[in-house]
Amino acid sequence: MAETHYALVRFQEAGDSKAHAGLLVEDRVLPLDGDINSLIEHWDTTEPQLDSLAASAGEDTGLARAAVEILAPVEPAQVLQTGANYRKHVIDLAAAHREPGEDEEEVRAKTAAMMDKRAGQGTPYFFIGLPTVIASATDDLTLPSYSTSHDWELELAAVIGKTAFRVTPEEALEYVFGYTMVNDITTREYVFRKDMPAIGSDWYRAKNAPGFLPTGPLLVPAKFFGDPQDVQVTLKLNGQSMQDESTQDMIFGVAKLVSEASQIMPLRPGDLVLTGSPAGNGQHWGRLLQDGDVMEGTITGLGTQLIHCKDETTREGVR
Repeated sequence: MAETHYALVRFQEAGDSKAHAGLLVEDRVLPLDGDINSLIEHWDTTEPQLDSLAASAGEDTGLARAAVEILAPVEPAQVLQTGANYRKHVIDLAAAHREPGEDEEEVRAKTAAMMDKRAGQGTPYFFIGLPTVIASATDDLTLPSYSTSHDWELELAAVIGKTAFRVTPEEALEYVFGYTMVNDITTREYVFRKDMPAIGSDWYRAKNAPGFLPTGPLLVPAKFFGDPQDVQVTLKLNGQSMQDESTQDMIFGVAKLVSEASQIMPLRPGDLVLTGSPAGNGQHWGRLLQDGDVMEGTITGLGTQLIHCKDETTREGVR
């Protein structure tokens, strides 16, 4: 008998401010005891229980998905973000920022050779995000009034299942509980400190405004997700496809990212390791987020994000 597929969610019922963990089977949400991180941490014992629960679920089991509010499915203590991890994305950026007089094709060829060398000999580039900026897959995104250069970056994220410290790439995926989807919103003009160029990137200001990490809706256990290096990442802006790339284009795969991240700091159950964004963000298209925009994000097997953008200056009470 085939195993019943399911995902983990966090949700609220109408009139209830408390968040609950749930098992999503088809369009039914089955409430679970304990918080999401406890379920992940004790997966050795909870997995067979949830497998059995999912197998016995019927059309009237639990709650209708449409009757509850689906929240972000994770509550990580640590969020590790990965920069410049898609080959085509990096090549496009290099071409867009080439010096006057440089030939575009030469820049692309040179950058491609550099990325191939980096994939074989280099290491991933990590920085740290704040867990407090996580939002749900349907929360409105407020575009801060201090800039008009807010951008999208849809990404696959690995969710750590057990403490990982200095693990090898060969064993790293054993420490991944499952996968979710994030949109790593970025304020482009704040990425580099023009007043202190020697210091370089300012990821705190560029990526940590409230709601700048829409996450979910689903947390899919690794056993149901399949190969993380063979899924499609697609973001549509107002119905137009902007990002549409396979994770095969990653320079460093999930196993390498988790391994390298674990060399410095232990990764804990529930932590997020973002894997970078493929080509096609707003900076590439010369079209950044505006009031009224709608972003629809999908990654194979991870559901759909639907984010409405609202400029902060249009919200009530803001002048």
